[in-house]
Amino acid sequence: MRSGLFAVLLLCMGAEAQEIVTVPSRKGVTQSFFIAGMGERKAQAVAVLYVGGGGSIRLRLEDGQPKFGANNFLPRSRGEFIRNGVLPVVMDAPSDQPGGLTEHYRVSDQQSADARAVLAELKKRFPGLPVFIVGTSKGTVTAAYVGRALGSEIAGVVLTSSLFTPPRGSTLAGFDYASIKVPLLLVHHREDACGSTPYAEAHRLSARYPLVSVRGGKPPESGPCDPYAPHGYYGKEPETVNAITAWMLKKPYQREIE
Repeated sequence: MRSGLFAVLLLCMGAEAQEIVTVPSRKGVTQSFFIAGMGERKAQAVAVLYVGGGGSIRLRLEDGQPKFGANNFLPRSRGEFIRNGVLPVVMDAPSDQPGGLTEHYRVSDQQSADARAVLAELKKRFPGLPVFIVGTSKGTVTAAYVGRALGSEIAGVVLTSSLFTPPRGSTLAGFDYASIKVPLLLVHHREDACGSTPYAEAHRLSARYPLVSVRGGKPPESGPCDPYAPHGYYGKEPETVNAITAWMLKKPYQREIE
């Protein structure tokens, strides 16, 4: 067992390895996360993924296999990150937030402490790889506050389908994006019909920060604020992740996805 590591469940499948990892983060608190297997691909960067909704993926081991809620855009698209050479790490809720992340936690020092513990473990495992924080929907609140707190310890922040406006609890209304001291990328679907994630606000911010705008995809199979709709880039996952990972790896990327 690694020094400082509370628990690791390791699954090896030939060249591919995927893990459920739990590290101590605060006094009496642990933080679990899932590290996807890269197969034969070599990772060029690490993406720490914060899902939307309550922020819990119910990470667990069943019959020797990792199980978790994977409907959200980010974990659902983990194969696209792998294909592009970026190692996806999917965050669960910490042990003292079993019912999902509270509104206070999302903007708290406790959240930053949990993220910092995960970052330290990732840097031990993958020395030299840049680590990016990525959030979607309500996870963008977490990603923005974590990105601000971690400063130059990370390589960048990506906010997808950002939760800009009330009434959905903690939002990015009034957030000072300039307080994030590393590169920031915005990603938003032009047809996002969720009331708290208006494309117009992302477009307004594009005067200061790069924006990937997405259009089209499959017909919605969920509510407007749920994953299988434009809000979750349904039917446009490969192209959207292509742009995100190219930006991470400092390659040319598509800003208008049709």
